[in-house]
Parts: sequence; C-alpha cells; structure tokens
Amino acid sequence: PVLDFLNQAAVDPQVLAVKMTLYRGGSNADAARALIRAAENGKQVAVLIELKARFDEENNITWARAMERAGVHVFYGNAVTKTHCKVALVVRREADSIRRYVHLSTGNYNASTARLYTDLGFFTTDAEIGEDVLELFNALSGFSKQTKFRKLAVAPSSLADTIVALIDHETAEATAGRPARIFAKMNSLVDTRAIQALYRASQAGVKVELVIRGICCLRPGVPGISDNIRVRSIVGRFLEHPRAFVFGTPGREKFYLSSADWMPRNFYERVEILFPIESERLRELIRREVVEVALRADVRAYELHDDGCYTRVPTNGGPSYCAQTLTLEGAASDPTRRPLNHTRPPSVIPVRQPTSN
Repeated sequence: PVLDFLNQAAVDPQVLAVKMTLYRGGSNADAARALIRAAENGKQVAVLIELKARFDEENNITWARAMERAGVHVFYGNAVTKTHCKVALVVRREADSIRRYVHLSTGNYNASTARLYTDLGFFTTDAEIGEDVLELFNALSGFSKQTKFRKLAVAPSSLADTIVALIDHETAEATAGRPARIFAKMNSLVDTRAIQALYRASQAGVKVELVIRGICCLRPGVPGISDNIRVRSIVGRFLEHPRAFVFGTPGREKFYLSSADWMPRNFYERVEILFPIESERLRELIRREVVEVALRADVRAYELHDDGCYTRVPTNGGPSYCAQTLTLEGAASDPTRRPLNHTRPPSVIPVRQPTSN
C-alpha cells in the first residue's frame, strides 16, 4: 500500500509535492524509484536520507546520489541526532483546497524488511497532523527550529516528557481510586526515567502489561515495587517490530503508535515521533489485532520474572494461540485489509499451527 501511494503520487498531475524520510532504503529501494519518478514528472520532491543507518550506509549513499541526479532535494540528518522517524507526505491540489496526505509508520520504508517484520502504518488527511508533518520537514531540512507540535510528540525535544506524562496520568487515576491501565508493545525498554515512572504506576495500583521483544531492564513482579507489572516477549517467524501504546481503561483509552522504543538513544539522540490514533475504528483494529493477540498468545511467548529469567507461557491444557499465525489469518480473511486496486487476495504463506510451545 505504501508503494502504491508513492507510485500514484508520482504520476498524479494534481500532486504538487512529495516529502519523505528514508532511514533504511535497502539495495532494492522501490520507494526511492517512485520518488525519482515523481521528480522527473515535475513534482517538488524532498527526501531526508539517514547516512548512519546501520548496515545500509552504502545503499543510502547510492540512492541519495541517484535522487540528486533526478532533481530531488536530498538532505541529511545532522551529526548529533540520527533521523529514525518514518514519515511520508503528499501535497495535492483538490477542487476546493490543498490537501495533505500523510503516512506515519512504526517500521522502515523498506520492501525487504516489510516481509520479515510485523509493523503498523497509518494513513491520514487529518489537518493538524498534516501541519505538524510539514513543520517537521521544515525543521529537519533546517528551515525552522520548530520543537512544539499540535498532535505529534517528537524526540529529542518532547517525546520522553510525553511518555512519562502519560504514565504519570494513569498513576494519578489509580491514586484517586479509579481504574487505570497501561499497555505497551515495543522492541526494547531501557530508559531509566520511563522505568521509574512504571514502577510508580505499579505501586499506585495501575495494571501494566508490557510486550517487549528484546531488551527489558525492568523487573516485573518485585514485591512492593512492580507487583502489578507483567512482561512478556514474543519471538517467532516474523520480527515483532510495532511500537504501540494504550493508556487508560475502556471509555477513556488513548492510543498511540511510534517509531521509538523507550531507550535513551531513541528519546535523546534520535529524531523520533509518537502519534495518536483517534479513529475508533482504527483503535478497535489495534485492540483486536495487536493488544488482544499479544496478551492471548501462548505459542513462542515468554514471561519475564522478577529474577530476570524468562519461562515459556503455559498453554493451560486448552487450545494454543500463536500471535503471528493469528495476524496472518486476520490479514488473509479480512477483505477491508487488501490493497486498493487489487482484485485477487494477497498471497499468504501458510504457517503450520504448532501443537505445543
């Protein structure tokens, strides 16, 4: 769908401009080719290339040179902060106005890793998010010093403070005797400030459910400190890569997606974004396909204990649930999830349901 978006923008005569960040282009960068085509068709195209993307430095330099030759305005992250956010913006002339189409993602614009990672992408024409993204590109390209945004939280200026404030709000709710809950799914949890905030939330009575695939420096289940925190890791055929967060209980839930793990390097040494999901339909999709699936899984799922050791989640004698198999089945069976302009269903490689974990 992202490549369709870029390819359509490249040939649409009503499209005026395309802006994009490319963190990990890859050796076969279809996104870069679409941007080159857009520039050749007279669109104003601006692309931020991150030259310090580990393992893709050479590929990114090669594509940067090719885009420059085609007339793309290529600019680079600064020497201090690595640009890790995933943002695409298309500005289009329409009947009554100029409209901004925005794509924000938890994963890289890389066609190869898209087949190996699980990630979430968000398309929107929300006017405030469109303004935020335009100002973000102005800041990244050196034309402004914008640090405050309407709906986005951006590292290194405001993302860490926003995360801690959201955790502290749930702590205040629990302290006042009201139900409170935090769900967070990410690759790594390392940042001391965020961990201390989660400990305070647990002690106040907040139910904290964390799905951390990799490094987790928090110890759950420590008496008097983290009794209300549960941590699990899902390691399977696909690399679990989304950063998805839910703060609050039903009726007052706030949903967010992000490009950032909760680590010092992401909070203070990179350009990252956190963005809200306000549509109830999309919230329900995340609730059903991300939150519930991750907490329900008992195949290739591991629980972290207070001694720092992991054990496999028991099946309890009932049917086994594999998070990644459920995700594949949901994508294959839901016709609303198929790409636009495609009449045949997407090809899904069958995954054998394990009989035990």
